[in-house]
Amino acid sequence: MITVHHLNNSRSQRILWLLEELGLPYEIKRYQRDPKTNLAPPELKAVHPLGKSPVIEDGSLVLIESAAIIDYLIRRHGNGQLQPDPATATYDRYVQWLHFAEGSAMLPLMLNLYVGRLGEAGAPLHPRIESELANYLGYLNDVLGHDPYLVGDELSGADIQMSFIGEIAQAQGKLQAYPNLAAWVQKFQARPAYRRAVERGGEYAFAK
Repeated sequence: MITVHHLNNSRSQRILWLLEELGLPYEIKRYQRDPKTNLAPPELKAVHPLGKSPVIEDGSLVLIESAAIIDYLIRRHGNGQLQPDPATATYDRYVQWLHFAEGSAMLPLMLNLYVGRLGEAGAPLHPRIESELANYLGYLNDVLGHDPYLVGDELSGADIQMSFIGEIAQAQGKLQAYPNLAAWVQKFQARPAYRRAVERGGEYAFAK
């Protein structure tokens, strides 16, 4: 049985969604953020030394990092679902998106969040942050203008990995200028497996 160590309002929500899309049995161990600091509780360090979520356990394996978990679950348990044929160039684009989410796109969104808390002290950084957001979100919007999902006509693990980017951008009020990106978020959030994952995972601030 796969166990997901699930922190509320976190990246682990997309792992629950993936498991629902794959129709795999799993159990959830829940953790709540500290209401004052918004940090994960120390109990997560008993699972993995970094004390972060998502973490999954599958037998003796303990695995962190959303992209690694998505890749593992699809390769080991997906039976060919939710990824392109590895022999194709489409698969290479799929892998690109698995890395792009945290390697590039998440940084300016996190900076926007944290620098926004600095008030006037953070003002000099805002033009650069906004420039980077426009660069990345514009790129995503253009890609989604050609296909309904990131690597074609069908949902893949790339969309699941990138979903948190779209949701955080939406929560920060950044999607008005990016209609294709906004439509993509609306489309995946309406999927039955996504809704089941939210129901199982508990309150999720980024679900509409």
